[in-house]
Amino acid sequence: MFYTYLLKSQKHNWHYIGSTTDLRERLLTHNAGKVKSTKAYKPFYLIYYEAYPTYSLARKRELEFKKNSQQKEILFFRLGIK
Repeated sequence: MFYTYLLKSQKHNWHYIGSTTDLRERLLTHNAGKVKSTKAYKPFYLIYYEAYPTYSLARKRELEFKKNSQQKEILFFRLGIK
């Protein structure tokens, strides 16, 4: 399976959207500070994910969230994130 995921920083009001093949390993990588774009905001916890049969579908959804603020806004509303 392939995943699109949403992380929330435990110390800052900051969220990160990404995609991966191994959700647990990717969360550990983010929390270890090995991802340049999230290093300053660690630690994180997983608040949402979607599973897809192909990487291209997961990546497409990730980009949809990142580029389409309406889709991101809908997701955040559903999750109760301000």
